[in-house]
Amino acid sequence: MSAPSFRTFGCRLNSFETEAMQGLATQANLSDTTVVNTCSVTAEAVRQARQNIRRIRRESPNTRIVVTGCAAQTEPERFLSMPEVDVVLGNREKLDPASWQRIGAGTANGAAVSDIMEDTTARAPLVEGLAGRARAYIQVQNGCDHRCTFCIIPYARGNSRSVPIERVVRQARTLVDRGFNEVVLTGVDITSWGADLEGAPQLGTLIHELLAKVPDLPRLRLSSIDSAEIDPLLLELLESDRRIMPHLHLSLQHGDNLILKRMKRRHSRDDAIAFCSAVRRARPDVVFGADIIAGFPTETEAMFENSLRLIDECGLTWLHVFPYSERAGTPAARMPKVDGALIKRRAADLREKGRHSVAAHLRDMQGRTVNALVEKPGLARTEGFAQVRFEGHLPTGSVARLEISGSDEQYLYGIAA
Repeated sequence: MSAPSFRTFGCRLNSFETEAMQGLATQANLSDTTVVNTCSVTAEAVRQARQNIRRIRRESPNTRIVVTGCAAQTEPERFLSMPEVDVVLGNREKLDPASWQRIGAGTANGAAVSDIMEDTTARAPLVEGLAGRARAYIQVQNGCDHRCTFCIIPYARGNSRSVPIERVVRQARTLVDRGFNEVVLTGVDITSWGADLEGAPQLGTLIHELLAKVPDLPRLRLSSIDSAEIDPLLLELLESDRRIMPHLHLSLQHGDNLILKRMKRRHSRDDAIAFCSAVRRARPDVVFGADIIAGFPTETEAMFENSLRLIDECGLTWLHVFPYSERAGTPAARMPKVDGALIKRRAADLREKGRHSVAAHLRDMQGRTVNALVEKPGLARTEGFAQVRFEGHLPTGSVARLEISGSDEQYLYGIAA
């Protein structure tokens, strides 16, 4: 019998939950099982998961296939109808030990998917790290209370639920004790953290308490944030505590005000520009990333040009470009569509702009000495999230001082200082 294997698609929160599921599967003595943790953010993500499931069955005809994650939550019948699939678990059920006990006992069949909107707590099992990774993730929040017109995720994750400060601190201490030098706070909408807790604290309060109560945590990184929800204390901490990494990935989505309104976003392009300027004044070494959607319904060429200009006006470096993907049941799916060839071209233009931004940032880093987290032999990551190739042996997970001697369009090159 073989140990269970896991395939993970999508976000950091899915990676964290896969680690938690591995622990639950081990406790349930699972064997000869492959678990596919899916993503539903785009139609392409769902297609890739289904393709992967078929490949698993071809390569391992005797394995039991369990499908879970966001696509399983929103489209359980679609996965259950696949002849390759044995069990479908919803996002609530995948973190319930009883689900894995039933699978281990051979009594689980079909789909176990409850109404995620009824979930009122953030289920955040304690983990000891992520297998094979130099950094670890801490779930601080789940779900989303906003209803952007293009997004299916609230229906996959439910409403926003926050993990209490005490549990986040306990998880951080566990990870530091296990030797992790960098942790990432993750969730669906982490800047909404605290709204459902007593007194409605904000994310800055959580980070302040975490840094105060885990003083030996060397590096803290934030996952994707919504600039419309940033609180003043978090800005103060970015300026005053260098343990917070100067890298913010922003959920911007577009650079045109009318498209932002049609997306039901809560910021304007001027808000985004002002936010980036304010953060840069507080933390001059900050490096921004952002999510940008190309080809949202009704997007004209002039509207698209506003997204291109936003990259320079905000000083964005790391871009996640998404060609608009229609998700059934969302308001955007009923809006006038942009031609598919135009969407593809605009996404390519955004990516090309992003490549130039990355290359310029890497050139600017030449000649500097950086503190970089060693992710694997010969490869480290700077505080601003650039990858550094280096020669020689440095322990994986350690923070190394590297002198940057050169760069290309993708990597920095350095030597131990």
